[in-house]
Amino acid sequence: MTGRESFGSRATVIMAMAGSAIGLGNIWRFPFIVGEYGGAAFILVYIFCCFLLSMPILLSETIIGRRTHQGTFGAMNTLAPGSAWKWLGLLTVISPLIILSYYSVVGGWSFAYLCKAVALQFSQENAEAVTAMFGTFSSSTWWPLVCTMVFLSLTALIVYLGVNKGIEKFSKISIPVLFVLIVIIAVYSMTLPGAGEGVRYLVKPDFSKLTPGAYAAALGQSFFSLSLGVGTMLTYASYVRKDENIIASASGTAFFDLLFAILAGFAVMALFSRPFLSYSRRWGQVAK
Repeated sequence: MTGRESFGSRATVIMAMAGSAIGLGNIWRFPFIVGEYGGAAFILVYIFCCFLLSMPILLSETIIGRRTHQGTFGAMNTLAPGSAWKWLGLLTVISPLIILSYYSVVGGWSFAYLCKAVALQFSQENAEAVTAMFGTFSSSTWWPLVCTMVFLSLTALIVYLGVNKGIEKFSKISIPVLFVLIVIIAVYSMTLPGAGEGVRYLVKPDFSKLTPGAYAAALGQSFFSLSLGVGTMLTYASYVRKDENIIASASGTAFFDLLFAILAGFAVMALFSRPFLSYSRRWGQVAK
C-alpha cells in the first residue's frame, strides 16, 4: 500500500462512488420501467431492493476493497490465496471492459449532443425532428467515431491523472453540476402544459402492475444502478482511508443514486402526457 493514493474526505468518496453509480440506469432506464410497472408502486419495490438487498452487497464490496487496498483480482487472491476466487476477480476486470464498449458509444453521443446544444440546434426542434437528427448522426461514417474517441480520450486523461488530481477533482465538479442540471430539467418539465398527468402517474401507485417481471426489474435495476458485481465499487473502496466510515460512505452513495433516479423520473414522467411519450417509448425499447 506504500505510495497508494486515497480519497481526501468522505464527501469525495461519496461523490466518486455516486459518479460511478449514477448514469444510464438512472436517466435512461429507470423512468421507463417506472412508467411500465405502476409508477410509485414500482419505486417502493425498488427502494426495498436497494436498501435491503443491494446495500449489503455494496457494503461487502466496500469492505473487501478497503481491507485489501487492491483491485478485484488482487483482493480475491489476497483474501483467498490458492483458491479459484481469484478468477472471479478477473471476471470483474473483464466485465467493465465489456460495459465500456457500449458506454463509450453513448458517451460519444452525449458529447455530440452537448456540441449541438451549445450551438442551439435544439431551440426550435420538436420530438420528431430530434429523432430524425439522431438517425442522421448515428448513420454518418466519421462523426460518431470521432465523438467516441473524444469521450475515451477524456476518460483516459482523468484516469491517468490518478485518484486525487483526476477522479476526485472531476467528481467535485461534475456531480454537483449534474444534480443542478437534473433539478432544473425536472422543474422545467413540470411547468410544461399537461405535465400534471405524468407527475400524478409517478406519485400514485398502481399495484396491479406489480407482476413478477416488475420485481425482477426492480432488483436488476438496483444492481445495475449501483454498479454491483463488476468490481467498480470494490476498486474505488481500495482508495478509501482506514479511518473512513464505510457504512456512511456506502449509504450516502445509495441515497444519492436513488435521489437522482427519482429526480430523473420526475423530469421524464412529467412529459408523458405530451407528444414526447411516443419518443420516450421508442428509447425505452432500447433501454430494455
